[in-house]
Amino acid sequence: MAFRSIKTILVLVFSTILLASSYKVIAQQEETKTAEEHAGEKKQGFNAKEVIFGHIMDAHEFHFLEFEGSDGQKHPVSIPLPVLLYSPQKGCSCFMFSAFEHGHKEVDGYKLNEDGKIMPVDANVKVYDFSLTRNVVQMILALTLLVWLMVSVSKLYSKGQGVTTAPKGKQNLVEVLVAFIRDEVARPNLSHKANKYLPYLLTVFFFILINNLIGLIPGTANVTGNIAFTIVLGLISFLVIMFSSNKHYWGHIFNPPGVPGFVKPILVLVEFLSVFIKPFALIIRLFANMVAGHIIIICLISLIFIFAQIKPAIGWGASPVSIAFTIFIYFIEVLVAFLQAFIFTVLTAVFIGQAFEGEHPKDGHLPDDAVIV
Repeated sequence: MAFRSIKTILVLVFSTILLASSYKVIAQQEETKTAEEHAGEKKQGFNAKEVIFGHIMDAHEFHFLEFEGSDGQKHPVSIPLPVLLYSPQKGCSCFMFSAFEHGHKEVDGYKLNEDGKIMPVDANVKVYDFSLTRNVVQMILALTLLVWLMVSVSKLYSKGQGVTTAPKGKQNLVEVLVAFIRDEVARPNLSHKANKYLPYLLTVFFFILINNLIGLIPGTANVTGNIAFTIVLGLISFLVIMFSSNKHYWGHIFNPPGVPGFVKPILVLVEFLSVFIKPFALIIRLFANMVAGHIIIICLISLIFIFAQIKPAIGWGASPVSIAFTIFIYFIEVLVAFLQAFIFTVLTAVFIGQAFEGEHPKDGHLPDDAVIV
């Protein structure tokens, strides 16, 4: 148990270092200025930091691209989302985000700051933002898609398709994934309680998977790369683990058997910290992996424009290489989308299984479909 806790701590530290290193590289890139900028040239070049953080951070619109019109101005192509604000001084305000005209206009006493955040014009006004951001909208869409998929598949089974006949269409994909999570995740790790926790594990797996796959569509939000999203999933798993624990589990934490007395204080501390490190590792693992993949893809594409600022010919020359690597990483990200959903689910099952370790069925025997490993 202590060895597993140490491994979890090492994974957490390594993930944090990678995340900090990525941020440091981006920060250094921002601080590096060309000689023309030092000379005071007003023309702005390609800002890789703005593009990267504009993709991985939340926003009030789905931004796809922008083009330069005949008037010389840049015109973005985006889908604005509704803004819902409440202020004790001003009351409720509801309007579309496009009303700000990308920061050039004030709406109902509110404006956009340099970071694109909605702020009151009067500094004395307090505001609460309940807007439907793109992360929220995309989660709602993912949830709707998940419910539709499961309900439609269950209706097909109720009609006999897939029971008396071979499954067809989306039934094939769903049945394979459900059977895989049941046989390779739930039963090996949860034993006689596999069927009890299977609905939760399937919900977590499919919800993360659908959000991962939707996030790979250009212009959509990277929901699973949002720390708030992974924190909520981690906290839910933490609560499930805690409610699944028994006295045997806590006894091994606060009084490890077969351990010398002088080692127990250290081991008890490590075991107690592992209770909180486990869900924290789930949070950081999913967040760091999904953010890193999206940053790599955007960085590879950004290289074309960065080289083009040096010399257009270099930009054209770098384009085939950047695009080739981007396509390769993109297909890797499709694999990572499935892999990270599976890892989050299997680790959750492992932690739940550890929580009731040593517990046996009340009737003295396991159900027929249970598997012991």
